Amino acid sequence: MRAEAPGARHEWLDAAAGPVVRPYTLTGGRVRPPVGGFDLVAFVRATTVADGAGLPGLQPEHRRLVELARRPAVLADLAADLNLAVGVVRVLLGDLLARGLVAVHQPPTAAHLPDDNILKAVVNGLRAL
Repeated sequence: MRAEAPGARHEWLDAAAGPVVRPYTLTGGRVRPPVGGFDLVAFVRATTVADGAGLPGLQPEHRRLVELARRPAVLADLAADLNLAVGVVRVLLGDLLARGLVAVHQPPTAAHLPDDNILKAVVNGLRAL
């Protein structure tokens, strides 16, 4: 009997069912990040610590997140690139943030946005042009 030759198949993927590893196993059963919460449009970037680190003891998903975050990226885009749920990516980013491997920049809150009257004045001024 002949053994199957190694090929492009990945042992963790099933063509019909998708990834065999369930999201809760990637996060160790956690549903909240260990450090803070992240907005869906928060920018993530790898720190200089991650540049020189060999990243020991990290899961492949953690490593891929650091790799993708070498250029600033939005949390939702990272989740799409990894084909993982946003909640899972939030937990994994929390792990990386706790280790100092990524920095997360939250969008400004509503208190820092311009007043509605200013926005209306700008729109009216544009219409007058």
